[in-house]
Amino acid sequence: MTGSTAGGLPADSGTSTGSGAGKDRPTAADAVADAHRREWAFVLAATARVAGDLDLAEECVQDAYVAALQAWSQQGVPRNPGAWLTTTARRRAIDLLRRDTTLRRKLPLLVEPGPPDDQAGADGPAGAEEGSGVIPDDRLRLIFTCCHPALAREAQVALTLRLVCGLSTADIAQAFLVSEPTMAARVTRAKKKISGARIAYRVPEAAQLPDRLDAVLTVVHLLYTTGHTAPGGGRLVRDDLVDRALGLARMLLLLMPDEPEVRGLLALLLLTDARRATRCAPDGRLLLLEDQDRAQWDRPAIAEGTALVRDALRSGRPGRFALQAAIAAVHAQAPTYRDTDWRQILGLYDLLGRKWTSPVVALNRAVALAMADGPEAGLAAIADLEHDGRLAGYRYLPAAKADLLRRLGRAQEAAQAYRCALELTANQPERDFLSRRLAEVQPGR
Repeated sequence: MTGSTAGGLPADSGTSTGSGAGKDRPTAADAVADAHRREWAFVLAATARVAGDLDLAEECVQDAYVAALQAWSQQGVPRNPGAWLTTTARRRAIDLLRRDTTLRRKLPLLVEPGPPDDQAGADGPAGAEEGSGVIPDDRLRLIFTCCHPALAREAQVALTLRLVCGLSTADIAQAFLVSEPTMAARVTRAKKKISGARIAYRVPEAAQLPDRLDAVLTVVHLLYTTGHTAPGGGRLVRDDLVDRALGLARMLLLLMPDEPEVRGLLALLLLTDARRATRCAPDGRLLLLEDQDRAQWDRPAIAEGTALVRDALRSGRPGRFALQAAIAAVHAQAPTYRDTDWRQILGLYDLLGRKWTSPVVALNRAVALAMADGPEAGLAAIADLEHDGRLAGYRYLPAAKADLLRRLGRAQEAAQAYRCALELTANQPERDFLSRRLAEVQPGR
């Protein structure tokens, strides 16, 4: 989740960094890598509308990127790489579909017969465009399509993050607090179920959208979270993922303006992202929430997010995204860190914990408890989470514990917890922060 502290290494520890000093024209390999980060979702979504099948669309998009590497090396990078990739992938899909049609016509006895004509009209490529006018964006359309009720909820979200959002299996595994092999197996099973059950690319009707909404909101939230604090590498934030998630959340609000949780999600993202420019010092050091220059926070974004969360809370039965947004609003409205209403935040976490039994929520509540009642109270709650075991391998658990131990002057125990957090952390700016904290509690070593 986003928008709350997590001890010595807060969940708010994302930042935006520059893209580097002026470079020469990118090589073909650089351009293909950049297009994969920025354009994958657009290209896959546009190709799926032609292919009518997610596996086929993914294969064609992968082929297009391979073709791009060779073509751009010889001919130069096109002015619009995304359009080039989309055209190539769609042409490949059309070619394969035509080839399959020809094969079925000429060799009818050598292939398994397809579904009856009436079923093909409902679920096959001919139905791919049905209802397409309901959802205004190809990417959002594909997200709703992937969140098919025939799949388990976690499989829906994981498959969508992998196919549509282009996240690596390792990144998705971190988001779900499972191992990479476990997540790879889940994605594979989901794809096999889609193929075995002949779940084709089909846009859901307007009446079907509410049943898929929670999964879609989860996808957008996890996309934002992964960009907000990159799981690894030298940058704290992946701006492309953050901006994509914000764009999808805005489109969701246009599509479903009366849904409180849609308002809650957009509010959460706006209120959290309002702090983006202040999360790092000019020299690149990670800044905690208490050290950030609040005068530099994005006040229009805070005003918009606050209005949205108020609307969401007026529904009378706020969901998990509206409650998280309410917590972010309390942080945003405090004139200084010292003025933060930790009692109100703690109460909101209690409500959120009843709505959403997530161990990450429990960890953030433990930190709020420490701020309201003292570090000892927070450590007791963290001890319960350690015993629970669901956050084993989650880097923010030992980081939060280390910070509370540091505040209590228990330097040796704090150092051990900081070392544990360092072992679990791959993001370099976060590692630098933890290393500085470790040096503080064990000077001279």
